[in-house]
Amino acid sequence: MPFPSQGRQTVFTPHADVVDVPPDIDDGQFVDLTQPFDDAAYHSAALPPPEFETLSDVETDGTNVQWYGAATHVGTHVDAPRHFVPGGKTIDDLALDRFERDGVVLDVEREDPERITVADLEAADGRVKEGDVVLLRTGWGEKYPTPAYERYPWLDAAVGDWLLERGISMLAVDTPSPDRPREMRPDDWDEYPIHRTLLPAEVLIAEHLRIPATLSGTRVEVRAFPLAFRGGDGAPVRFVVRV
Repeated sequence: MPFPSQGRQTVFTPHADVVDVPPDIDDGQFVDLTQPFDDAAYHSAALPPPEFETLSDVETDGTNVQWYGAATHVGTHVDAPRHFVPGGKTIDDLALDRFERDGVVLDVEREDPERITVADLEAADGRVKEGDVVLLRTGWGEKYPTPAYERYPWLDAAVGDWLLERGISMLAVDTPSPDRPREMRPDDWDEYPIHRTLLPAEVLIAEHLRIPATLSGTRVEVRAFPLAFRGGDGAPVRFVVRV
């Protein structure tokens, strides 16, 4: 994401309770692809970490109330066009049916942080249909939020055009971004080809998912409703699918 680093460093704190995904998924079962969200959530060096505070405690005050603050692009979230497009639609401009669609899971699993090409997507099991949410599984979501998560596989620029040609509605990835990792960018790099191709066409982008291998090649029903931040360039989302 194109933000100045502001002198921040990425902080990793292991979660003690990363959500387990069912080893076998039955038809009709909902599966939560959302990463845990707390003050230990992964955040880019460009962004501050999320903050949580207990304002009142049920044991002493009679009610429990928490305060939290976070950037719109921390944790599992959806990018609205406004993220990259001046005057583009904001998250609250988008019709609700944009977040309830059919989709397909394409498995392009990687062991190393490297480029993923159109040929890799075409070789994956599963057929992309017009209007689909395309979920790309690299396996990187299982590294969240360890230091290994920060250097991840990314999509070749041509993949953006390939997805547009198929008329998809949303791209969802199990990495911090579909574009090149911050630590692996050339100096003065500001290309973001996937963001700059999809968002102007109002194809949404969801990031920081955890997609189990048991979903590879399957068609799913997607339910991914973000908070309706007024004027928001993105928002946290509870991203679930049903097979």
